[in-house]
Amino acid sequence: MNYSETINWLFNQLPMYQRVGQSAYKADLTATINLADYLQNPERSFKSVHVAGTNGKGSTSHMLASIFQQAGYKTGLYTSPHLKDFRERIKLNGEKISEEKVLDFVNENKRYFEENKLSFFEMTVGMAFDFFRNEKVDIAIIEVGMGGRLDSTNIIIPEISVITNIGLDHTQFLGNSLAKIAVEKAGIIKRNVPVVIGETHPETKPIFVDISSEKKAPIFFAEEMDSPNYVSDLKGIYQEKNKKTVVAALKILQKNWNISEKNIADGMASVVKNTGLLGRWQILNENPKIICDTGHNKDGLKLVLKQLADESFNHLHIVMGIVSDKDLNSVLPMFPKNATYYFCKPNIPRGMDASVLASQAKIFGLNGSEYISVKSAYRTALQSARENDLVFVGGSTFVVAEVL
Repeated sequence: MNYSETINWLFNQLPMYQRVGQSAYKADLTATINLADYLQNPERSFKSVHVAGTNGKGSTSHMLASIFQQAGYKTGLYTSPHLKDFRERIKLNGEKISEEKVLDFVNENKRYFEENKLSFFEMTVGMAFDFFRNEKVDIAIIEVGMGGRLDSTNIIIPEISVITNIGLDHTQFLGNSLAKIAVEKAGIIKRNVPVVIGETHPETKPIFVDISSEKKAPIFFAEEMDSPNYVSDLKGIYQEKNKKTVVAALKILQKNWNISEKNIADGMASVVKNTGLLGRWQILNENPKIICDTGHNKDGLKLVLKQLADESFNHLHIVMGIVSDKDLNSVLPMFPKNATYYFCKPNIPRGMDASVLASQAKIFGLNGSEYISVKSAYRTALQSARENDLVFVGGSTFVVAEVL
């Protein structure tokens, strides 16, 4: 197979949660453990930081990677999902894994993948860990895909575990309460490995305290720690909490890693440049102003829409698409009524039909038209927007991905 055929095979032949949803989810680490054994346990050959959470784990991971890079360390970064290119998931010092290395890894191991019916995510985690071992990284920042306890990344023993926050998302897999979701996220806490909690809630804090105590893992709460207000090139207001979480983690990591205050300041200021992060309050144009953001659950959207309300504009245009397993009753009431909506379906099997979204949105006073594709909706919004208007693209990571 060539590279294009290899990527298509990865996306289509085996389950991929981002595309098909629940049928791709495996509540079991056996296949990942067996894959790691087959690959001769690459996860044991590099140091790591493990990052989980309902919101902010991607930004937090990229901030940490940027700072380690700024300190001169050879830094691996594993995140998901990707926006434009599969290779965004696996980076070394901000550079995507090469097409050749993706091709070689799949071709070398394809028979094992097929015989053991591995999921897309299991294969990708194996690829990342194998790549980091071969490249002899100093450290790898590893973002959890979903949950924590049963996530395929949860075979590493990191230098530190980070849990950004807990919110109601993926409830069909992780549980329908903050407490149940906290238990799943806390599954990344390892024996004797320190853990930083970014945000706490009366319902979740006791769970983190109990589990860390049981595992003799020193626990730190970012909210309770002093943190300089570093300037970041990530402009979303929600990044303030992520920055505090990163600084709290670095205070612990600095005991064993040579990271200066200047490294932190420079790394914070250059996250996009150093790591290539996309889609976080990303301004695509001025006059009319065009902003996209990947926030997609209640807690994430609440902060994004708050910041959107603080913008100055004559009229607001919102290009919106959502995945079919999203709880519309929790997210649609937050969207502003004084906007023109361009409803569309992300081009994935999980995408909610634009007609369904439009009809449900109308119940909450959100009015607009439906479009056959994200590109059609976006193009129409741009044609309709005047110089002093604002166009916002969001509702789903996959809508932002298509626009980018």
